[in-house]
Amino acid sequence: MDALEQLSTTIANYAWGPWLLVLLIGGGLYFLARSRFTPYRYLSHALALVAGRYDESTDPGHVPHRQALATALAGTIGMGNIAGVAIALQIAGPGAIFWMWLTAVVGMATKFFTCTLAVMYRGKDSQGVLQGGPMYVIREALPAKFHFLAYVFAAVGMIGCLPALQANQLIQAIRELVFVKNGLLEASADPFAFNLTTGIVVATIAGLVIFGGIMRIAKIAASIVPFMCGLYVVAALMAIAINIESVPAAFALIITDAFTGEAVAGGSILAVILYGVRRGAYSNEAGMGTESMAHGAAKTKEPVREGLVAMLGPFVDTLIVCTMTALVILVAGNPQDGSEGVTMTAEAFGMLLGPLGEWVVFIVVVCFAATTIFSYSFYGSQCTSFLFGAHNAHWYRWLFVSFICVAGVISMNTAVNIIDASFAIMAIPTMVSAIWLAPRVTEAANIYLSKLRTET
Repeated sequence: MDALEQLSTTIANYAWGPWLLVLLIGGGLYFLARSRFTPYRYLSHALALVAGRYDESTDPGHVPHRQALATALAGTIGMGNIAGVAIALQIAGPGAIFWMWLTAVVGMATKFFTCTLAVMYRGKDSQGVLQGGPMYVIREALPAKFHFLAYVFAAVGMIGCLPALQANQLIQAIRELVFVKNGLLEASADPFAFNLTTGIVVATIAGLVIFGGIMRIAKIAASIVPFMCGLYVVAALMAIAINIESVPAAFALIITDAFTGEAVAGGSILAVILYGVRRGAYSNEAGMGTESMAHGAAKTKEPVREGLVAMLGPFVDTLIVCTMTALVILVAGNPQDGSEGVTMTAEAFGMLLGPLGEWVVFIVVVCFAATTIFSYSFYGSQCTSFLFGAHNAHWYRWLFVSFICVAGVISMNTAVNIIDASFAIMAIPTMVSAIWLAPRVTEAANIYLSKLRTET
């Protein structure tokens, strides 16, 4: 296990070098400049689309805007917001949160472009069903000599969409917050047998939903995600309100450390930036391409509409939920008594709200991890369908469900590194195709938004 962790760490650190920072942040800034911030002024229109004020029930696609956004948020709001923020604070310090914010701001522009393209260039799978995602964008819109990028994305996506961190942290939460906390399991006991058994139970439950396909996943996500997100934010606001006098200092620490790197080993500002962008990218998935597969399934004939809806993702995910987690942990004193990931976040909530805080985190973790697992199964199945045909997607679902058991017995760092390395490679085809096709998105946006202005 130690050798696997060391190998995965080496690969992830290499993949997330400065070059990827240039691609993600530089690409996002290019999208900002190209759009002249115009889409940001239409977020209220995006909310109207999510609320269903436009009848698109007969349009091509599989699910309404609200369910597409919920599925995408189910894939992003989860362990990246609860465990990922704690990991960032432990490894890179409070300054990493600032760079997560920056990733979210430019990520909104990135999502507008990538998700508009996901609808604009949908393609048919081997069974003739309309699908979306970076692999279809590349196949439908880029010259043939670049089609290999579609296969790179799909192949790596099958690995990156495995439920490594979600299942790992869900099982850790069940063990630490329920069994160990209530004296049902010794804290010093070897966790292997417990984690494996719990993983089998979780895998069985997850399989019942996963084999139902995107329709079932979207409906469950749409019903769970808004409630769980609201519960978590309310609990965090309560914890922060009780300790409101500590909030200004927490914000000041985030901002000052972002430009000093004092909290990270060696005091490297670059290390803080890289890790902040790394965790921010995992949190909101802007530029990774996974979210494009969810938004590409939306019922609409207007690609720009889905691009605007997709922009809400990083705002809710990183600027709201991640910020709430970071403030709670920092206000609680950034507990680092050996706890890590989700346990660290739960302890912070417990310090500020008592046992109620820990139970809120546990309930939210269970629901968020579950919905993220459901969404990722859809993403991985889409990649499998592209490579091997839609009739073989069910084999990936069996692999996916089985991997839940594996994720439970590997270390948290190994789980994080598997996702990080995969997402870094997936970002290349996604961002290259989006930058290439950006002029077409701008043209479509100008036409749609001009028409919208004349109607209002």
